[in-house]
Amino acid sequence: MARKTPQPTPRKPRADAQRNRERILELAKKAFTRSGANISLDEVAKQAGVGAGTLYRHFPTREALLEAVYRTEVEKLAAAEREFSDKLPAVEALRAWMLLFVDYIATKEIIAPALNSLVGGASKVFEASGDQIKGAIHALVERAIASGDIRADLDPLDLLRALIGVSNVASGPDWQQSARRLVEILIAGSRPPQ
Repeated sequence: MARKTPQPTPRKPRADAQRNRERILELAKKAFTRSGANISLDEVAKQAGVGAGTLYRHFPTREALLEAVYRTEVEKLAAAEREFSDKLPAVEALRAWMLLFVDYIATKEIIAPALNSLVGGASKVFEASGDQIKGAIHALVERAIASGDIRADLDPLDLLRALIGVSNVASGPDWQQSARRLVEILIAGSRPPQ
């Protein structure tokens, strides 16, 4: 009888390698937002305080870096739902998450065109992230409905669609202030009738 050789378990990245990766992602997000998707990757490495080899070891292509920045933003958005729910009253948690979503839209507006140019398009990346975002807003709205802060007939997906509509104002220099006002209008309109 042939014996199976045990497969080695994947090693966790070293702490310094993980810090480098996180620093690269944070600085890449800022660089992409400030200068667009065609920023020099060598410049991103320089700003992150790492060598180009370190950047390319983590992210072998520009597309891999763009995709990782996008996925990281979605993961932060999903994690924020849990954090806000633990720390804030229901309607305030919903408001805080919606305002964070505005920041997410800004990142997506910069990264989406580059992701769309990937082989196979960005739809697979966007589809996977959509489930996390829908789950977060469902949890927040259900909690706000249960607390009586939000009307019981509010469909979380309607609120999400309205938030996505905010991205249509992402053309002017002060669009984020406008988007934040729209979040307040959405919250006010979601309150139960008096």
